[in-house]
Amino acid sequence: MDPSIQEAKQAAVEALLHNVHGPFHGLPRTAGWGYPEPYTRDLLISALGILVSGNQVLLTSLKKVLVTLAANQSPRGQIPSLVHDPEDRGASDTTPLFLLVLGFWRRYTRDPTFLNVAGAKALQWMDYQTIDDRHLVGQQPTSDWRDEQWVLGHGLYVNALVHGYQKGLGMEERAEAFAAEANREDGKGFICEGQPTYAAWFYKVLRDKRCDVLGNSLAILTGLASKERARAMVAWIEAQCATLRDTGELALDLPPCFFPYLQRLDSDWHPRYALYNLPGHYHNGGVWPFVCGFYIAALVAAGEQGLAEEKLSALTALVRLSRKATPTPPGAFGFNEWFRAQDGSPAGEDWQTWSASMYLYAAACVEGEKVLFF
Repeated sequence: MDPSIQEAKQAAVEALLHNVHGPFHGLPRTAGWGYPEPYTRDLLISALGILVSGNQVLLTSLKKVLVTLAANQSPRGQIPSLVHDPEDRGASDTTPLFLLVLGFWRRYTRDPTFLNVAGAKALQWMDYQTIDDRHLVGQQPTSDWRDEQWVLGHGLYVNALVHGYQKGLGMEERAEAFAAEANREDGKGFICEGQPTYAAWFYKVLRDKRCDVLGNSLAILTGLASKERARAMVAWIEAQCATLRDTGELALDLPPCFFPYLQRLDSDWHPRYALYNLPGHYHNGGVWPFVCGFYIAALVAAGEQGLAEEKLSALTALVRLSRKATPTPPGAFGFNEWFRAQDGSPAGEDWQTWSASMYLYAAACVEGEKVLFF
């Protein structure tokens, strides 16, 4: 293993330990300095890196996050958007993430009854998130991790999470029926004619065929996509990224979170995007290290070990970069939140918890040549 990868892994653990105690009830902070709040989705996604780290301080903190979320669950079972605030609700991905990580934790600790009541309530909440009372769940725009981007109806990312927790919690029959509905080819599933990747979202006659890299990576990791489709997805994503590099729209050897980028003249452009979601920026095609971590794990799952090693090296170089000098300690790694696609410059907060954690997870999958927990 490249010595720089080992160095980055150690730095990632140090960043996570720095963030482990924030100002809100002693819960972890989302970034080293910029985000003191304990954002639920960030901390739950970070569970993967924490579990592979085996660090007892981090594991204790993760358990505290899960227990606190259960205590702050809404009466109907929804998991709040901030771990400590039961009134901060409305996210479409926090409850399925809670269930996914609950399955991870139960298998890791060999405690199949951990938070049984909260888990049952969360499953009940998710049962009522379907639009047509079948299998796929629906969501409101800007309600998942992309709070500056519209996802209508059935979003791939959230539905891939649902398929993941169904399998992780032993709901095999439901997972099989869910996958069958997601893979319908009659316009009522995520299949896109003419490309192997799934639609970012669909609702009735509306469909966004752009590539949501996180959603498609999760589809590979959870088995929503077949092995054959997974390999085709990877080949298509890599070819599209090569084209983006040829046209000057991508400076990095890592995929943007979303492409083709939404442009001002597109019918689904929203005025607010001009301020917060420009093409190649933020949720509209920014390069996010945590998303790249999922993509690298998906490469391993698809049998693309050599490519996964190449992308891990690229990610190792990327997470060194910082947007600004950190107060203490400066360190050699920035673990920044996101990068501009066109020039590869860091544009988010340094020492982002999920950037550090997903680096650890991606490295563990590449080192072990297998996907962990899914």
